Amino acid sequence: MQKKIQIVQTLLDALPFIKKFRDQVFVIKYGGSAQTDQKLKEQFAQDILLLYTVGIKPVIVHGGGKRITEILNRLHIDTHFIDGQRVTTEEVMEIVEMVLSGDINKEIVSLLNNHGAKAIGISGKDAHFITARPKDFEKFGYTGIIDHIDPAVVHNLLQEQFIPVIAPIAASNKMSHPGYNINADLCASKVAAALKAKKIIFLTDTPGVLDKEGKLISTLTEEKIKLLKADGTISGGMIPKVDACLEAIEGGVEKAHIIDGRVEHSLLLEIFTSEGIGTQVLGG
Repeated sequence: MQKKIQIVQTLLDALPFIKKFRDQVFVIKYGGSAQTDQKLKEQFAQDILLLYTVGIKPVIVHGGGKRITEILNRLHIDTHFIDGQRVTTEEVMEIVEMVLSGDINKEIVSLLNNHGAKAIGISGKDAHFITARPKDFEKFGYTGIIDHIDPAVVHNLLQEQFIPVIAPIAASNKMSHPGYNINADLCASKVAAALKAKKIIFLTDTPGVLDKEGKLISTLTEEKIKLLKADGTISGGMIPKVDACLEAIEGGVEKAHIIDGRVEHSLLLEIFTSEGIGTQVLGG
């Protein structure tokens, strides 16, 4: 009986958050181990289905860099990075689109649908939903910077009760163009801003932003992030994550979260508990 009472209490604890977030758009950047470990993939699907069932509108943006590198190596196609960004030749772009829009996108859509959700996969090329320009063509090739997002495409899908699953491939306004490979974190932040999302949540392979002693920093502001970057506390791969958080906040998103996707049901723990489990970035 005590166990049953605890279950009811857990549901009651989550109730204020369910009421607060009903009908709100949450953009979720899906990556890291949560995207590759089979058990975590199943739990991610369960979490998304629960959000969807209680009236939250999840929009998923996924990466796939490891799978892209694996396929390129298997095909003996040269791939390299500058400042953490992949150099995307036309040959590489073909594989990037095949892996992101074809392989990974459809795998996520099937996973969600098999759990009872109603998911649909798109890329920025669909209805020219996302258009971009070269970051620096001489240096990065078809790696792009987003110029424009048409939020109506996603809003229409949400209105029809779909969960959009977005591959970070952008269209070009030029004819016969292969499109652009977009950094998934920055794509997620741009999509969140365009949709005026309530939250953006980045699933990563770290607990969040850590201080110099390795302890979790639960809350950050733009000012604090600048200080932590200056003293080297925020460095390496965490820099693009916090930059994407700030870009989303500046675009009108209320809160950004960086959480550990290796933790079971990390999304639910972050959204439906007072303490949360990761780092939240606030405006102001």
